[in-house]
Amino acid sequence: MNLSINDIIEMAGNNIFSAQFIKKDGTLREMVCRLNVKKHLKGGELKYDAKGRGLLPVFDMQKEAYRMINLNTLVRLKISGKIYKF
Repeated sequence: MNLSINDIIEMAGNNIFSAQFIKKDGTLREMVCRLNVKKHLKGGELKYDAKGRGLLPVFDMQKEAYRMINLNTLVRLKISGKIYKF
């Protein structure tokens, strides 16, 4: 079974997962995050299409803030104890 990154991310649903990716400045970052968090929204919408730019909006559980993960630099996802490497 050959799953795409989007299929794997959909499996996370509303569960907490970890993502490891390379940031814009070239450093490796590990983030514990969650999808579809609405509690901390201040209103308004993104002024651009994040998916079209290869970005995934997530809520960083440690910093309690919204962040973007560049799917093109994604190294690893850990969802429900299962690790997916890219």
